[in-house]
Amino acid sequence: MARSRPDEIRRRIAKRRKENRGNGSERMVVLPEEDEKYGFNQFASYEPGGRDEEIHPLFRKEVFFFKLLASICLFLVVAIMFRNQSPALDSARSIVKNSFSQEFQFAAVSKWYENKFGKPLALLPFNEKKPDVKNVSNQYAVPASGRILENFDKNGQGVMVETSKGSPVKAYNEGVVTFAGIKDGLGKTVIIQHSDKTESWYGNLDQINVGLYEFVSKGKEVGTVSGSAGKDKTKGEFYFAIKKGDAFIDPIQVIRFD
Repeated sequence: MARSRPDEIRRRIAKRRKENRGNGSERMVVLPEEDEKYGFNQFASYEPGGRDEEIHPLFRKEVFFFKLLASICLFLVVAIMFRNQSPALDSARSIVKNSFSQEFQFAAVSKWYENKFGKPLALLPFNEKKPDVKNVSNQYAVPASGRILENFDKNGQGVMVETSKGSPVKAYNEGVVTFAGIKDGLGKTVIIQHSDKTESWYGNLDQINVGLYEFVSKGKEVGTVSGSAGKDKTKGEFYFAIKKGDAFIDPIQVIRFD
């Protein structure tokens, strides 16, 4: 690097003088090499990982420290706001509470990041896979083909679909997994948040094949269908719902299962 170059030149000159003394030529004049005349190379060479290499905008040191400082200041302001119970700050405290009571839009941020920088944003490492070619031409992928056992009008949330036991259940659209676990009344459930701020729910699963905060493409398998409670052990059923804001919408208005 440019800062250590003069020290390196001085060391090289001292080394040659020492070698000359050992050879009995102490009075020999040591002439500086071409690059030593000026103390550094006139044209700095490019080194991988050096200053010439393009740095990702999110990891520039100046930007990082500025955002860190701004985050600390924001945190302190919010803390002081809630410590001071002045009536004048009631409206500000209400805005903060409402902001934190809403779910963070992971999918919307991920979509913006992908459009801005060309790669999906992941909080944890994952293996990126291409979406199924057969689903690319369609706007949405069918989670699993089957017969509707319980329609939206019956429960006002989602539909129960009958299909073969162990069949794969696929994500109907790309998004980020915000829940992967057990839900009351639904058993093993996966919830995916999409860039249009909707959610898709996949319940009554026998197995979950995705992880929390994983980015999934349209048509990716999120789990498998669990067995049915009926006599036919070859049949299975799963729950599917679409939520927009605080309300569920009828999935039949978006996709067809048969």
